[in-house]
This record gives sequence, structure tokens and C-alpha cells, in this order.
Amino acid sequence: MSSAIKKIKVPQNLTQLAYNSIKAYILREDIDEKTRLTEDTLSSQLGISKSPVREALNSLQTEGLIRIEPRRGAFLRGFSLSEVKDLYDLREVMEVYAVGAAAITPELIEGLRQSIRRSRTLQKANDRFGHIEEDVNFHGLIAAATGNVELCHLLSNLQNQIWLCRRLSCNLSSSTASSAHSAILEALEEGDREGAQGAMKNHITTIRKRLIAQLENGKSSS
Repeated sequence: MSSAIKKIKVPQNLTQLAYNSIKAYILREDIDEKTRLTEDTLSSQLGISKSPVREALNSLQTEGLIRIEPRRGAFLRGFSLSEVKDLYDLREVMEVYAVGAAAITPELIEGLRQSIRRSRTLQKANDRFGHIEEDVNFHGLIAAATGNVELCHLLSNLQNQIWLCRRLSCNLSSSTASSAHSAILEALEEGDREGAQGAMKNHITTIRKRLIAQLENGKSSS
């Protein structure tokens, strides 16, 4: 008897592919709020029709990463000082809750340990985007360990917005992230949830203060 025919793998939805590509572009490239992103240009660069590009841009606008202006195109979203403060206040609440609710398993501990190792390697290589991505991964592992799908979704979206605020200034956290993450890990290893929550709060508060100070200095010097 002949073997069964292999099932054809269904390709990803074009809209999702466009979304992933455009999102990676706006988060990783050195573009600013004046850079215009048009459906024509993006569809040409991606080699697809404008329809999935339009849907992808609408999704990114819903997530608060871009703003779409009629007949002009899409632009990176700008954040006011007040909005940055609000984002970090919300992040602190969610992250402190997550580290207090996460299931402390050997898999989580090992995943966090490996993440810290990668962060140190990326810092030495001066890979700023890689470092930010690993930082997001570290916090994502803790959120996932809560088993709360909605929390993971909300925190992921929040992290993307924060990325836009800090992507050109990752030096604000790169020098202290590994040690801050290590403090969180050590507390979790010891089963000290209050200690882990305190370390998480200190970590986020420190970065929040540094980013706001930089933004205030930039505003006053402009």
C-alpha cells in the first residue's frame, strides 16, 4: 500500500505577514514621527496588494503604534510626557502583579536564567535592538507563567508602545537590566514573591525615571 500524500501546509494570511513585516520595520529601524508610510510604497516593497497592507496598518493603529492621516499615509505615533508616565505606571501595576502570580517552575527559572545570559551577550555586542527584544522576552516569560492570556496580550501591546519611546535610548536600561533581572530571578528561586515584586517595582521605576528625565531634558533643550 502506498504511503499517504503529504498535506500541503497552508501559508500564513497575507495580512498577518504584512503586519509582522511592517511592525518589525517601525520598531527596529531608525525612522521618526515624520517618516511617511504609504500603502503604495509598503505594498510595493512587500510585493503584495494594498488590501492586506491597509488592514495591517489599521491593526497597528488600533494597537497605538501608528496614526493614519487621511490622504497622507501612516506615521509613527508620538508620545507626550504625560502619556509616557501613564504607560509606565500601568506597566508597573501589571508587571508587579505578574511576578506575584507567576507559577514558579524549573522551566520558568531556567528560561529566565538563559534570558539574562543572552542579555549580557547582547549588551557586550552593543546590539541595542536585540537587547530590548530580550528584555521584552524576559518579562514575557513571567507574564506567560501566570497562565493569564489577557494579561499577556495587554502587556505585549503595552511593551510595543513603550518600545517606541525607548528604542532610540536603550542605553537607559542596558547597563542595569541584567542585574535588575538577576535580582528578580534570585527572589523567585528562593520563593520570595514579595522580594520579587519589590525588585520588579524598583526595576521599572528606575527606567521610568531615567526615560522621563531624558525626555524632559530633550524638551527643554529644543
